[in-house]
Amino acid sequence: MKTLSFVIPCYNSEKTIGHVVAEIDGAFGGNDRYEYEIILVNDASPKDNTWGEIRRLAEENPRVTAVNLSRNFGQDSALMAGYSVAVGEYIVSLDDDGQNPAAEAWKLLDKIEEGWDVVFGKYAHKKHSAFKNFGSRVNDKMAQILLNKPKDLRLCSYFAMDRFVVDEMLKDRNSFPYIWGLILRTTDRITNVYIDHRVREEGKSNFTIIKCLKVWMNGFIAFSVKPLRFSAVMGTLVACLGFLYGIYVVIQALLSREPVEGWSSMMTAILLLGGIILMMLGLLGEYIGRMNINLNNTPQYIIRDIHRGEK
Repeated sequence: MKTLSFVIPCYNSEKTIGHVVAEIDGAFGGNDRYEYEIILVNDASPKDNTWGEIRRLAEENPRVTAVNLSRNFGQDSALMAGYSVAVGEYIVSLDDDGQNPAAEAWKLLDKIEEGWDVVFGKYAHKKHSAFKNFGSRVNDKMAQILLNKPKDLRLCSYFAMDRFVVDEMLKDRNSFPYIWGLILRTTDRITNVYIDHRVREEGKSNFTIIKCLKVWMNGFIAFSVKPLRFSAVMGTLVACLGFLYGIYVVIQALLSREPVEGWSSMMTAILLLGGIILMMLGLLGEYIGRMNINLNNTPQYIIRDIHRGEK
């Protein structure tokens, strides 16, 4: 019998995580294909007693392991912490809000058994908010442009991986892990399978524009130099335009023998160029700053406690 690990990052999910665990047990309890465990990672939830709840679940359910991070590191770091504890030959990642039906993991695993390294769920009808759906589409498009993601591949938070992929991911020591980037860097044996998606029944999404931007920055600065190349191209184009405009000014002055007027256009050009320069310097500074943080060996996560119930 093969071993299977469910890894679930938990954040303000005191009221939902118990239902998720119960649903996994209902879908996989007594099966003759996999011996499974459930890893619950509390990402320092500030608004409720998520740690107390997942610790209670670990005490009552011998299949549950509760992991408590020392501070909020973000979803991707919480997943990496869970992967470091998981022992399964296959690893399934899903959210803590109950929108991912546990029984749909069978579809992911059936596809994995065909020889794929990673299988992402693909929603026929997504039940997220319009804002989160928009963020997902932008993230998907940027991954396609900057990370060379196949156009027909859809990425989501419900996916299954082979142990080989997880072991390779855990070798990464970048202080800003990006799960999708690590997967795309490790293998190209990735596919999709259609799964169901449910409406969120309790609470509200923790997805915000700030978190969305942080995920984008983690992914595309850590795994691509294309933003820097774009900066170089933009700088070259602006320099060429400035050079051509300078030639125009000189020719105009020689032909008319009068100074070229245009204080407003000059100020506009200065503000435009100044803004572009500052933006490019900020982008370059972000790269350098992250390099400095990585050189200081800043950890991806810090595990304060691991709690396992009696078996």
